[in-house]
Parts: sequence; C-alpha cells; structure tokens
Amino acid sequence: MYRFLLTPRWWGINVFVLLAIPFCVFMGSWQLGRFEARVDDHRNAGEQAAENKREAARPLADLLPVDKATAGRQATAEGRYAEQLLVPGRELDGKRGYYVLTLLRTDAGKALPVVRGWLPGDADRADAPAAPKGEVEVTGALQASEQPGENGVPAQGGLPSGQTGAISAASLVNLVSYDVYDAWITLAKADPGMKAVPAAATADTGLDLKAFQNLGYTGEWFVFAGFVVFMWFRLLRREAESVRDAELGLTPDEERVSSPSGV
Repeated sequence: MYRFLLTPRWWGINVFVLLAIPFCVFMGSWQLGRFEARVDDHRNAGEQAAENKREAARPLADLLPVDKATAGRQATAEGRYAEQLLVPGRELDGKRGYYVLTLLRTDAGKALPVVRGWLPGDADRADAPAAPKGEVEVTGALQASEQPGENGVPAQGGLPSGQTGAISAASLVNLVSYDVYDAWITLAKADPGMKAVPAAATADTGLDLKAFQNLGYTGEWFVFAGFVVFMWFRLLRREAESVRDAELGLTPDEERVSSPSGV
C-alpha cells in the first residue's frame, strides 16, 4: 500500500520534510537563544548598574569608546562650559519636561555633552540655570550617543534654535563649530534648581519589545515544524486511502453511481 512513497513526487515531499523540520527546530532554538541572551543581558545590566554606583569615577579617556562594559560607569572630565542646549520631550518621575545640556570644552580639543539636570514643563531657555563659569570638573554616568526613535528618544525635527532632539555627536556637530565626543554624561548630582537625570539602560540589554519578539518567533518556528509533520501525515493518509480504494475497485465514478441506490 505504501509503495507510492518511492515515486518521484513523494521523494520530493519526503526530502522537503526532512529538511524543513530540522531547519524550523534550528531557527526556533536560535530565537530562543537570542531571548535567553537578552534575559542574561538584562540581569547583568542590573548588576552592573549597582556595581557602577560603588566604583570610583575614572577619567573619561579611560572609558572610551562607550560599549556595554563602560556604559553607566562614573566618568570625570575637566574643562569649561560652552554652548547650552535644551533637549525637549523628556520624562522623569512620570512628568514631562526637558534636559539642560551643556557642552564642556576639554583640553583635548573636543566637547563633552553634559546633562546638568532636568526641568519640568516646556523647554524654555529663560528657565534653564546658567552653567558655572571658569574651569570645572564634572562627574557623571557615561552614556552612548542616542539614536532618534529608539528608547523613547523623540525623532521629530524642526526644533527651535538652541534645542536638539537627541544627544548624539551626529546631531550636535551640526549645531557647534568644534568636535564633540561620541558620548555624553549625566551628572550624578544635578546643578542647583534641577533634578538629576538617572543613567539610561544600555541599548539591547533590557526585556523590551525585541526580546519578546524573539520569544514569539521561537513559538512560531516550533509551530511551523509541527505543521510540516501534520501536513505530511495528512498527505500520507489521503494517498494511502486512495490506493486502498483503488485496490478495492472503488473509483469516484462508481461512488457517484452507487450513492443514490444506497440512500
């Protein structure tokens, strides 16, 4: 009855099934591994954040470039404050407001963006406290440049003069005439009149939408594997029934003729 499995048509079906099932299982396992890696990153990020608070601050140059290992660590830098910009549309403690961002001109010839604090309401340069004069030393959590549209960073353009949507070297070099570090810090203690901005979680280290997408894709791939097996058994059963009916001498024409008499 099952000699039809040796026909070219069924050879093709069987080869497809034998390749599709391992592929689906492999892809499901890979997506599951990606989800587990994100869970580990989330746990490690929490442990690193606690460790960063205990560690002594280090010079900025020792922590660059910013990566998962250095993001959030306490960095120190010396220089003089220059241009001040506002970063609107930022929330803190459930309230909407804006960051006060001031560029610190260092002896290295580059400027370090420093978030000196947060204020509630609409961005207004008149309300933002002026930066200290003269040589200063700042200490704060090191952060990677932001990407518009990610991690809650607004992507809108056309902001008024003196404002920027994202804290990144790519955005700031268009607003100032000197080089800017591809990093920024948020002061551990905000300047008077403002609230300190806590360090943000490093990108791709949290249980965000991408992590649960990996988990969803895991389920989908395993469902696909089960579906392939189900369809193979269904085709096998239907083919076997057709062969059995042919061996018994039953054809569709005979069944249609015999149906009225059997009613």
